[in-house]
Amino acid sequence: MSLLIRNALVYDGSGAAPMKADVAVEGGAIVGVGPDLPVRADEVRDAGGLALAPGFIDVHTHDDAVALEADGLHPKLSQGVTTVVTGNCGISLAPSPMAGREAPPPPLDLIGEAAAYRFPRFVDFLDALRAFTPGCNVVPLVGHHVLRARAMADLARPAADHEIEAMRADLAEALAAGAAGLSTGLAYPPARHATTDEIAALAADVAAAGRIWTTHMRDERLGVVSSVAETLDVARRSGVRTLISHHKCCGEAAFGLSATTLAMIETARKTMPIDLDLYPYTASSTVLIETFARDSRKVTVSWSDPHPEMAGRDLAEICAEWGVDQNEAIGRLRPGGAIYHQMDDGDLERILAYPPTLVGSDGLPRDKRPHPRLWGAFPRVLGHYARDKGVISLQTAIAKMTGQTAKTLHLADRGRIAPGCKADLVLFDPAAIHDAADYDHPVRPAEGIAGVWVNGVLAWAEGAPTDAPRAGQVLAA
Repeated sequence: MSLLIRNALVYDGSGAAPMKADVAVEGGAIVGVGPDLPVRADEVRDAGGLALAPGFIDVHTHDDAVALEADGLHPKLSQGVTTVVTGNCGISLAPSPMAGREAPPPPLDLIGEAAAYRFPRFVDFLDALRAFTPGCNVVPLVGHHVLRARAMADLARPAADHEIEAMRADLAEALAAGAAGLSTGLAYPPARHATTDEIAALAADVAAAGRIWTTHMRDERLGVVSSVAETLDVARRSGVRTLISHHKCCGEAAFGLSATTLAMIETARKTMPIDLDLYPYTASSTVLIETFARDSRKVTVSWSDPHPEMAGRDLAEICAEWGVDQNEAIGRLRPGGAIYHQMDDGDLERILAYPPTLVGSDGLPRDKRPHPRLWGAFPRVLGHYARDKGVISLQTAIAKMTGQTAKTLHLADRGRIAPGCKADLVLFDPAAIHDAADYDHPVRPAEGIAGVWVNGVLAWAEGAPTDAPRAGQVLAA
């Protein structure tokens, strides 16, 4: 199947100024880019001057389980995302951590219940993805939480040497199967007691395999500076390529500390491969945790297993209704999740404007009442922060979502509109694109996106999925 898109304003993903051009696609790959291409094609589409960019790469997702559902990746396709990185924050669907457990320890329940963790080995998960064919391309990470839970019955302590060796063995299997790297979530209970030495030992194995380490750092609050220092220490000791996940400064006491953390990262980048990503909102979302709620201006329950009727409710209102304090209410609501309004616009804009920063959604598709970032992160950067506020230019925003991300992930044939690259493409109206999802109505497709192609197949058009077969690929290392 061949495709010719004529009269497009092409943003090639490099950060360069756009150019008016045609783009020719054959067999799922780009074969020509230029004005008035003398090409015949099975399908010709006139872009009418709309912007054509590489498909966006969501560098931070929790889409492991929904990638195995027919409509599970629609929230991503709807905003122009054609590749998702799964297994972040130490949370991956494989290898299964369920031996001896009835339920996955939080935050593993963010992506699924016990039945979802059905893959004994990482390769079993990848085989299932390939057999299913996901709606987007998938770059799979293996999570430290599952490695730790497999090696240790009691997670509330440092790992012994033999337990670290067991983690290393599972990590080696995952890397051999094709895991793109390792993720950690040191702020969460399953890894809170993991020592820096434990992480450095695993990171060294990741470095030896030429893969990447992504980290939800130990503290994104008042201790964010020391957490960046720990991250840089692990990177220096292990030599691993490092990606700091959803960099932010939470709680009023931490506002403004991004000036310090970015200076530390900039200095480190002179000698080490350090990158970072963010999502474009001043509210976070994860499982219900007392310390997160304490530092927040407002907390909204996103899901609760024992009290599903409380999804979408304000935590303060629930406390008043039940006549209990915040900690007691959280205890009653768990297992559950929440949206925490706890960040500052100044920090967000400073981090977004920092040239190396990439973009990820950190969306949580299992939430009954999700954070709007699940459906709106990428259009929000393009519309609100680039077009409307001018924090960055449109071509810079696109590069942060495409070419820069592909380079960080070592995806040689993604993230660019150039001959030889895969035909992951998004056609959109720069004047109209915006995030329709908000906190009151979080499940709304973005507006202004005309078409999304995954490996040359039109997967989303004019606000809805097409009936074309799913065309995503597993981008194993």
